[in-house]
Parts: sequence; structure tokens; C-alpha cells
Amino acid sequence: MVVHSLREQIREHILEGIVSGRWKPGERIVERRIAVELAVSQTPVREALRELETLRLIESAPNKGVRVRALTAADLKESYPVRAGLEQVAAELAAGPLAADPSALEREVAALRAADAALDDEAQSRHTVAFHHELVRAAGNAVLLHAWESLGIEVWTTLSIRWLSPAPRAYAAEHQEIVDAFVRGDPDIRGLIRSHVLSCAPQV
Repeated sequence: MVVHSLREQIREHILEGIVSGRWKPGERIVERRIAVELAVSQTPVREALRELETLRLIESAPNKGVRVRALTAADLKESYPVRAGLEQVAAELAAGPLAADPSALEREVAALRAADAALDDEAQSRHTVAFHHELVRAAGNAVLLHAWESLGIEVWTTLSIRWLSPAPRAYAAEHQEIVDAFVRGDPDIRGLIRSHVLSCAPQV
């Protein structure tokens, strides 16, 4: 069971509000109001807002406070080529370890299979991110992992799946293909990963 920090829980609360339309583009997000609503101090709320601003989901201005950015599909799409490049490197470094032991990836595929059957977009997002996190982690390169995590993959994946995906996708099947490629030692694993990541980007 994953235990999220208070800051992460608050970030998810705000993100959910943006995705669901509770806060519209251009609308102000009041730090104090969120703190009261969640019965927390303003410090973790401020930290969560700062993180979302770093990810360009919200923007702040002197004397105007924090507001939701007017995001487009093009905004969401920008991180995917960068992510694809990082995961190509990760796939090359992790090819041996994942061929020998793909169990971490297989666990996420099993969870995705259940999420697909239930049409549970929250679980689809969570386990899709976890699958790719395990792939990058298996590369055994701390710099690469940090760079990947700094992209805010979880946030962008959540928005892409829950906000802009036009129809249900077979996430388990797509990711099983990647596991199979690692197991059989596919020489084009880099190309497969690149195509997969870019196919997940919102269509503009």
C-alpha cells in the first residue's frame, strides 16, 4: 500500500479540482481556503502549489495570487518527446536486468488489467506511471531517475488520461508488449519504448 505525504495528498486534491473543473482556467486558487477545507496548515498547501507551479499547471503573480493556467493539448504534449528520450536510455540500460527479472513490470501489468476491466481511469493512470517508474528505476542510474521524476510524469499522465483521452485504451495489452520485448531481448527495445511513449501523448 502506497502512503502519500501530506503535500502529495494536497497536490492530488488540487489536481483533482483542476481536472474536474472545480477550478476553471484563470480562476484563483486561495491557499488559506484549501488549508481550512482540508484542516491543515498553509505550509503544505503552499508547497503543493509551488510544485504545481513548477509543472506549469498554475501561475502566480504579485498582488494577483495563484491562478489555474489555461492548458491546451499542446501544453500537455510538450513533455512527451523529452520523456521518450529518457526512457529510451533507461530501456537500453535496463534491458539485461528486466530480461532476467521482469516481475516488477508484470505486477503493474496485472494491476492495469484489472483497471482496464473496471474502466478505472485513476488506477490506469497510477499503474501506468508505476510501470514506467519501475522501468527507469531498473536502469540503475540515479541521475536518469531524478531527471525522469522531475518531469512530473504522474501529473501529466493523469491529465492526459482523465482529461484528453477520447476513448478507453487497452493499457495492460500495450504494456504487456513491452514486458515481452524485454524478456525476448528485442534489439529494437529503444524504438518500441519511444513509439509507445509518444503514442500516449495528447493529439493536437
